[in-house]
Amino acid sequence: MLKTNLRQETRKLNVTESVFRKILYLTGICIVVLIFAIFLTLLISSFPALKTFGLRFFYGSKWDPVSGEFGSVPFLVGTLITSFLALLISIPFSLAISIFLGEYFREGIASSLLKSSIELLAGIPSVIYGFCGIFILVPLVRAIEMKLGITPIGVGILTSSIVLSIMIIPYSASLGREVIQLVPSELKEAAYSLGATRYEVIRKVILPYARSGIFAGILLSLGRALGETMAVTMVIGNKNAIPKDIFSPANTMASVIANEFMEASPGSLHLSSLVTIGLLLFVVTTVIGIIGKYIIKKMSVEL
Repeated sequence: MLKTNLRQETRKLNVTESVFRKILYLTGICIVVLIFAIFLTLLISSFPALKTFGLRFFYGSKWDPVSGEFGSVPFLVGTLITSFLALLISIPFSLAISIFLGEYFREGIASSLLKSSIELLAGIPSVIYGFCGIFILVPLVRAIEMKLGITPIGVGILTSSIVLSIMIIPYSASLGREVIQLVPSELKEAAYSLGATRYEVIRKVILPYARSGIFAGILLSLGRALGETMAVTMVIGNKNAIPKDIFSPANTMASVIANEFMEASPGSLHLSSLVTIGLLLFVVTTVIGIIGKYIIKKMSVEL
């Protein structure tokens, strides 16, 4: 009787595991199909622009809906500059927060307050960041431009990069904190027993051990910055030209789509060019993600 019950329980567990595995496989297939469907939809809608301009669309720098000339270089350059500049600004702050919460203050009032603040930053709508950028950052940047003898516009690459950096800090900081907390205590205790200071333990033990996870958080932040639309649209200046410096107004791929999509006539070359910009953004984000995953894998192997 006991053996029969055990066999029945084993069969139930095997069936449950088999069903669960099939559900996981189906979910994975659905995600792949969804991504492929998005890419295919963008590609089909981009055919008129690709047929008209060919590869010239991807290296052209003129965007003029009136004359029917479209090129993606100004928006590609604007997207990459704002995203990577925002990443450079945010890395010191996110890394400091990760170390502070993951190593120094894991519990307590200060830790809880900072964690709540980071979660609040991640939950604030992007349009609120845009308003803050307009009313706070733009006057500050305009004052800096006046002192430097630059035309005091206020909006531009620098302003949008600062707004983006604030928006992406929670993503890299949260993941970095989790990874730092996973560093085995045996490694840290061994370093302390050899006479290492806390700074040396962080620099030579914790950061090397957790660097792949920290880089994964940075990659997540970069993906967030590449696709940000509303906040950037409000403070970047929306100029369809290649920026000359970090104070120049510009446009990103996401912002030009947000600005002009509703103005483009259905079936027009203008609308198809905007969809092609979206396709380019999709490809750029995918390529950067693949490169980042490769780097993370290499870092993990070295540990």
